[in-house]
Formats: sequence, structure tokens, C-alpha cells
Amino acid sequence: MHISSAVFTVSSQKLSQCPTDGLPEFALIGRSNVGKSSLINMLTDRPGLAKVSSTPGKTRLINHFKINAKWYLVDLPGYGYARVSKNQRGEFSKLITDYVQKREAMVFLFVLIDSRLDPQKIDLDFIRMLGEHGVPFGLIFTKCDKQSDDRTSSNMAKFRRKMLETWEELPPVFRTSSEKKTGRDDVLDFIGHCLETVGDTE
Repeated sequence: MHISSAVFTVSSQKLSQCPTDGLPEFALIGRSNVGKSSLINMLTDRPGLAKVSSTPGKTRLINHFKINAKWYLVDLPGYGYARVSKNQRGEFSKLITDYVQKREAMVFLFVLIDSRLDPQKIDLDFIRMLGEHGVPFGLIFTKCDKQSDDRTSSNMAKFRRKMLETWEELPPVFRTSSEKKTGRDDVLDFIGHCLETVGDTE
């Protein structure tokens, strides 16, 4: 897929503030500081499109980026960051669950996983929630340039084995590096295929 345009559209505090044009949406979510903004910049080839922060938990809104005037990449708040108040965590959790469970325009959800870590309970718990609600999702393992390919493969295999304890079938899996643009074509080709199934070929 060729991306000819990528434009930030809106930040939303709640679902009712999200775009109402009905364009297909592909959302990104993961633990705070997992690399969502960097991945958006890499996928769109616009280095400054999504603001990259060194402070975990900074993204607290739903951010929509319109791609090729045909569909959206959606940056969801990170989950699992403890330095915000319990009240704020509750709000973020509701914002996230409202979007992934109720957003009709969402075609697919990419759950970002830090490839350097062993399987994390918070990721597995979130994925289980997606399964319970029938949310279509895949896994993107990020920061694969930060370690050897063998280590990345080993950690991805650990995650797959952990999921197979409770899942009969595994979701699509992608390996990425925002710095080296690894996995860009794989993710965009997947999105392109999904768009074809919903009646758009761009």
C-alpha cells in the first residue's frame, strides 16, 4: 500500500467526540511507552506526525490520523502505567474499553508488545478481554532492533506459547522496528487486504 497523505484529524476525550464520517479505522494500543507514536510515524513515513514522548502514559486521548483521505490510523491511550491517579486510570480504562468494544468504524486493533520482554500479565489480560468481546486483533512486536533476532524470536515464541494455554488459534503477528522500518510493508499490506474486504481498495 502506498500512503500519499497522512493528516492528524482530532484528539478525543470520549467516544462521542470521534469522527462521524464512518471511514474504516485501524487502531493501535499497548502498554505505555511501547512505541505507538513511533510506529505511526514509521507506517506513514511522516517522522513528526505523531508526537513521540519519553514520558510513559502521556497519550491520554484517542488520536485520529486520516490516511489517503480513505481511512484512519487511531492512536489509543497506553494501558498499565501506574504514575497516574487511580481515578485517571479508571477514565483511561473506560475510554479504551468503550472504543474497542463499541466503535463500529474500527475494522482491526493492533496490540503492540515490547519484543524485549517476557510475556506480561497486563498484555495477556487485555488480550483475553478482546477475545471475550470478539474484537478482531493482531499482535505487533515492537523495538526488534534493540536486541538480536534470536532474542526477539525467542520472546515471540514465549508469548505464543503463553497464549496457546488459553487460545485455540493465534491472531496475526507482526515483527517491527520503527527505526529500521522493519515490518512496514507487512502491516500496510495487511491493512490493505482488510480495506478490500470492507469495499475500499486504497
